[in-house]
Amino acid sequence: MKNTLTAVLLLALVTSPVLAADTDTVAPMDTAITLEHVPHPFNVRDLVMMQRVSDPQLSSDGRYAAFGVRSTDYAANKGVNALAVLDLSRDGKPVTVVDKGASLPRWSADGKSLYYLAPAAGMSQLWRLDFPAGKDGMDLTGHKAPVQVSHGVLDVQAYKLAPDGKSVLLSYAVFTDCGTLACTKQMQDKRAADKASGTIYKKLFVRHWDTWADGTRNQLYLGHFDAKGQLPAEPTLLSRGIDGDIPSKPFGDDGEFAFSPDGKTVYFDVRIAGNSEPWSTNFDIYKVPADGSAAPVNLTAANKAWDAYPVPSPDGKTLYYLAMKTPRFEADRFGIMALDLATGATHEIDPQWDRSPGGMGISADGKTLYVTADDNGQHPLFAVDAASGKVRQIVGDGEVDSYSLAGSRLLIARNDLKRPTDLYTVDADGKDLKQVTHYNAAMLANAHEGDFEFFTFKGWNDETVQGYVVKPVGYQPGKKYPVAFIIHGGPQGAMTNSWSYRWNPQTYAGQGFAVVTVNFHGSTGYGQKFTDAISGDWGGKPLQDLKLGWQAALGKYGFLDGNRACALGASYGGYMTYWIAGVWNQPWKCLVDHDGVFDARMMYYATEELWFEEHENGGPQFEVPDNYEKFNPIDHVKDWRVPMLVVHSGDDFRIPITQGLGAFTAMQRRGIPSEFLTFPDENHWVLKPHNSVLWHDTVNAWLKKWTAEPQQ
Repeated sequence: MKNTLTAVLLLALVTSPVLAADTDTVAPMDTAITLEHVPHPFNVRDLVMMQRVSDPQLSSDGRYAAFGVRSTDYAANKGVNALAVLDLSRDGKPVTVVDKGASLPRWSADGKSLYYLAPAAGMSQLWRLDFPAGKDGMDLTGHKAPVQVSHGVLDVQAYKLAPDGKSVLLSYAVFTDCGTLACTKQMQDKRAADKASGTIYKKLFVRHWDTWADGTRNQLYLGHFDAKGQLPAEPTLLSRGIDGDIPSKPFGDDGEFAFSPDGKTVYFDVRIAGNSEPWSTNFDIYKVPADGSAAPVNLTAANKAWDAYPVPSPDGKTLYYLAMKTPRFEADRFGIMALDLATGATHEIDPQWDRSPGGMGISADGKTLYVTADDNGQHPLFAVDAASGKVRQIVGDGEVDSYSLAGSRLLIARNDLKRPTDLYTVDADGKDLKQVTHYNAAMLANAHEGDFEFFTFKGWNDETVQGYVVKPVGYQPGKKYPVAFIIHGGPQGAMTNSWSYRWNPQTYAGQGFAVVTVNFHGSTGYGQKFTDAISGDWGGKPLQDLKLGWQAALGKYGFLDGNRACALGASYGGYMTYWIAGVWNQPWKCLVDHDGVFDARMMYYATEELWFEEHENGGPQFEVPDNYEKFNPIDHVKDWRVPMLVVHSGDDFRIPITQGLGAFTAMQRRGIPSEFLTFPDENHWVLKPHNSVLWHDTVNAWLKKWTAEPQQ
């Protein structure tokens, strides 16, 4: 998109109330808003219309990069997923090879074809795109029509190609008492035709994240390609007897299963459900013959915590994987484990490295493992020596959210606080970093952003704590600015040097706010002891860090107007917002709470992942009720006084909507200025484009209303 052109973007018009005086609503969407490509502060309309680059995949020779690109169809209120390929041997532009509805691109073993998932008759199926030879390499623009290769009656959930390209692992959601995919489809059709809408549940999960349980499990199958490259409608079940999901729900992917180098064995991780699924994090790694001739065997039964993400060594002798040590704790440190497949002996490679790695890959010679990890406000890519455990950083500043390795070349997806994700190449030793895609460059050239700076201070127990400040767009020395004090969620997470399509500090900087955020005790990237410090102390050490961080920021940055500041947060950040409403409300002109915990007691019984509540509070509520009351926001409503905007969505099963409704009721009953924004079709996150715009417009209007300078 060129700077000289006018972009006609379909955007929402947020209007004044149009129904009753006590109800705000949104008028029907206008057809379009025309935005000139002239310099302007970054805003949510820029954010939702950006192209999102993801899932980089290198061909086996390292020459071609395939990846996903999501654009926004604002009129249809959805994202559109396309696939692109870039010839890295030339300085050309990416070629879109599938223009909509495609995901999970994976190269064939010979690097001449690209597999991916896309709909066929409304069902997610596996497809193949063949590239003919050109004068110098493959002809990316002259490819043949895509070929559908899977024909099952159910959606393909995930897949992985065998090393020799002759077969593929496929995940389907099935009823485990069915012998065929067709049986599951028949049962689903029968349910859909039943005029009775009731469902009987006999165990948890009843619902998870944003989906009600339907009795199916993601199961792992193997399909062999025939001479025409087609898969059978009924592949071979490998996860026989496994009561669990492969990959895991709701966010599991193909990193949870793998072929051995010779293709004869399959490794996968799974949490056996039984009756303990909601309070267990006991994932184990299994092996099974790829022909399905024997039942899966548990390789990590001795560890009752989380074992996952199997990565076989190239020689097939060692299985690397990630493992936690503390049962029922989702934020324990992952260690890199090595399992000798001949003897069964295991050892941790990196016990001296006080970081929690993820996204593990391995070099062709098996000597180096590649991982990413939070690290002091960044999320770099690291190389770990498989023999010694020595760690070295490959790519530093910003966030490496995914990568692909072929030979000595790495293709990485990288972003930071001022730039959304683009692709870069870098040598396996970290040299010659080069940006190879430039999506959104024209938009960012005109959408001005705020500069940022990390700072440290002495927090709880005089320990060093880190945060950062973002200057408002158009910052002028000597001028003071209102402040958005953002409290991150997790709570075992961090506000890092990374781009976000939800809580993006630049959307506030573009509205004229300075942003302050603190990575309090409990945050990731500062060592496991620092992360562990929050458990059982949600309203203690983190609150002290937030107070001390706020004072440190005010002392260091004279442009922060401490008399015009609002605090806002989501999830745990929402919990903390409710907590400070009662115990630290003095500095704030307003509060914004998104999907926060209002009543810790009821939260235990209403949420789905009980392992989280039980670890954070030292046990079930009925065994340790005092632990749930120690830092319970509901017990301090009598001290609330600051105006609050509450946002809570109907499909949020992690923190159900009654938590937000309860807080809004408390505000209204106490006569405190308050508003309630709800999205019946969103989960713990607000994802739909129009909803995102409405969310930001509502939040920004609330901040501006209460931080406005007094009239002279």
